[in-house]
Order: sequence, then structure tokens, then C-alpha cells
Amino acid sequence: MAIGDYLSGAAATGSSMDPMCGGFELSRTQRFYGFGICFGLGFLISALSTLLLWTGNIGGFAVLYTAGNVVSLAGTGFLIGFKSQIKKMFDASRLTASIIFLLSMIATLVVAFTLKNVLVTIIFCFIQFLALLWYSLSYIPFARDLARNIFGGLLK
Repeated sequence: MAIGDYLSGAAATGSSMDPMCGGFELSRTQRFYGFGICFGLGFLISALSTLLLWTGNIGGFAVLYTAGNVVSLAGTGFLIGFKSQIKKMFDASRLTASIIFLLSMIATLVVAFTLKNVLVTIIFCFIQFLALLWYSLSYIPFARDLARNIFGGLLK
């Protein structure tokens, strides 16, 4: 179910959505709060990770940045249900973004802790960001097409 279904009221409050962990139901409003809190908290965690980068703690930066992205991603589980979230991550339309996101998270941590290379770690963090953004846009009708048009126009 797309985010647009929730905004238009097309989704029933709880009955057509996966129950949360433990089988309890949340209202549409509660799901939006869960999404917003996770998304905001994830963004805050990722943003605060830059403090560790400035202090030279590349491993701490990589862990916090990656954890922030995971928390943000978990927010969409509130919208569609966590079980559906896992299944939809590997739908054909999201498979590439999901794989790139997961691999870039692993690569970020591996590079930060083994190579201790700041530039390569930041590059993998940027790839994480782009993959999460592309993945998230897949839930909004026509959002990917709009992004292609905007960025395609900027590159010409």
C-alpha cells in the first residue's frame, strides 16, 4: 500500500494494514506518529554522527550514520506494517535500491573499521543516503519519475 493511500484516506484504519509486532493494531494516526518519530530520530542520529567525524572517530561516525538510516527505514514499517515492509523491500521495483542500501551499510562499516579511510567511508554513507532516498520514493506514486525529471534536467 502506498503512502498516498494513507493520505487520501483510502486505507482502513488498521484492518487492511499488517498488525505490529505482537499482533496489536495501531490507528492510521498512530502509524503516522511512529513513522514521523522514527524518520526524525533517524535523521537526528545521522546528523549527530558528523560530530564524531569531526573528532576523528570514523568508526563511531559509521555506526551512528548507519544506525540513523536503519531507524529512518524502520519508520516505513509503521506505515505498512513491518512484515509487509520486509516483503516489499525485495519487490522488483525496490530490489536494486534495497540491495545497494544493504551492501552500502555493510561496506560503510567494513571500510570504517578495517581500512579506516575517511573519504571512502563518506562515499559509502552518501551511497546509503541515495539508496534510502530512492527506496523511499518508490512508495510515493510518480515520485521516482519526478526525481528523474528534476535531476535529469539539472544534468543537461
